[in-house]
Amino acid sequence: MEYEHLLYTVSDQTAIVTLNRPKAWNALCGALNTELESAIRRADGDPAVRAIVLTGGPKVFAAGADVKQMADATPMTAARTAEQGQQINELIESIGLPVIAAVNGMALGGGCELAMACDIRIATKKSKFGQPEVNLGIIPGGGGTQRLQRLVGIGKAKELIFTGDIISAEEAERIGLIEKVVEDGTVLEAAIEMAKKIKAKGPVAITLAKQAINVGANTDLYSGLCFERYSQAIAFSTADKAEGTLAFIEKRPAQFKGV
Repeated sequence: MEYEHLLYTVSDQTAIVTLNRPKAWNALCGALNTELESAIRRADGDPAVRAIVLTGGPKVFAAGADVKQMADATPMTAARTAEQGQQINELIESIGLPVIAAVNGMALGGGCELAMACDIRIATKKSKFGQPEVNLGIIPGGGGTQRLQRLVGIGKAKELIFTGDIISAEEAERIGLIEKVVEDGTVLEAAIEMAKKIKAKGPVAITLAKQAINVGANTDLYSGLCFERYSQAIAFSTADKAEGTLAFIEKRPAQFKGV
């Protein structure tokens, strides 16, 4: 399948999805969003893929929504655009595969929202993050008002959204917006290495753990614990559990099949 606005490759069980609108700073236009949704579903439906790395070009991850398209947008168009962005980010959160954002350069507005939807975020020292929508007289519409507070706390989220401040990768790591900062030019390598480490584990266990964590983040403790218990029961019914425990007893690497 050919894409106009992104690149899609699979290597060593990892799908690498690269946003590819360099002249527009990878602005998230409708066409790119449609292709991104297609690529995520493609990877999720491929039994040979166990992890996804989402990245941009060498200078920018994604600069947010396409302001030129926004200029003449009606309220209903804005609502539909926000819904499309929210649905893509919800898709990334809901699929069983782990999704790692490899952030080079700017991740602003919709780009920051896209990164926040990923399970793990790795960035270079030159990366920048922010939700500057208030500078345009609007608010984050791709989930930023909701996910940012869950990652950094409600007070810090309000500060960043109200001021529109752009922060460094080091500050983003300090407040919990991202997980790791690496040297410039090494972020894709670091993300692939992280994916390699994760996909060596039981695929069903990774999916169940992702679901349990996401459910727990959006419900009360009791409900989250109940979900965890039943997820553990499912894990104990799998061939991967049998292989993992046997491999531990036999002191050898486990050969997980994802069943």
